Amino acid sequence: MKRDVGAELEVEITAATTLEFQIAVAPQPGAEVTESLSFTLNGREIPLTEITEIVGEHGSRIHTLEAPQGNLKVSYSASVVGEARPAPVRDLDLSTYLRPSRYAEADKFFGFAATEFGEYADTATLLEKVSSWVGARLSYVPGSSDPIDGAADTLLAGQGVCRDYAHLVIALLRALDVPARLVSVYAPGCRPMDFHAVAEAFVGDQWRVVDATCLAPRQSMVRIATGRDAADTAWLDNHKGAITVNTMTVTATVDGDLPKDSIDQLVSIR
Repeated sequence: MKRDVGAELEVEITAATTLEFQIAVAPQPGAEVTESLSFTLNGREIPLTEITEIVGEHGSRIHTLEAPQGNLKVSYSASVVGEARPAPVRDLDLSTYLRPSRYAEADKFFGFAATEFGEYADTATLLEKVSSWVGARLSYVPGSSDPIDGAADTLLAGQGVCRDYAHLVIALLRALDVPARLVSVYAPGCRPMDFHAVAEAFVGDQWRVVDATCLAPRQSMVRIATGRDAADTAWLDNHKGAITVNTMTVTATVDGDLPKDSIDQLVSIR
């Protein structure tokens, strides 16, 4: 499978700041990645710094720059050929991703999750039931949630976007003693096209991807960043100054037809 992904961003910087981007594909053994990334400030290409210490922590990559006032254009493109091997499983991950986090407050869901899903002992079945329940319970409404909303807010509101769906799935699974985490991905076939957020849960002996929005086939997704929740995987973080994102265009395609997906399948991000 060959997947072509990319992002074009234009950011107006109105006060000098430090910016951190997580838009580059995570390198994964077994998949060949060819990529290009450039930052242009006020018409001049500028050097960028990658925080290399984070590579290896699920392959997430952060590119950072100190930026004065001006107009910043970011261009990223990548071709991914082949399928990555299954994501490694560490004891630390199985502990970390059971704990409540900023946007996936699993401790608020213990009783609720047990009442709704306690009858399902098999984790594969549980994954399907939680995904379909969240998909049926929520309405996908762009712009309906705030960046600070967590899983409990989403459940009460009954609507949200992909990160809200993922946070609710993660909180419910953790409350049911299933390690779960958030993954930002490029998602060929996604409509509306954007940086996409999905959940990843430990089932059997592998990490399995869950997308309660059903907006894109999981088999062709490309991993960008992995973490506890959106606090770890945001595509842009702004520190100190002030910015406005003027435009953002995300692309993700596959050669040939998109894979067929079914909610009852166990799928891993490759």
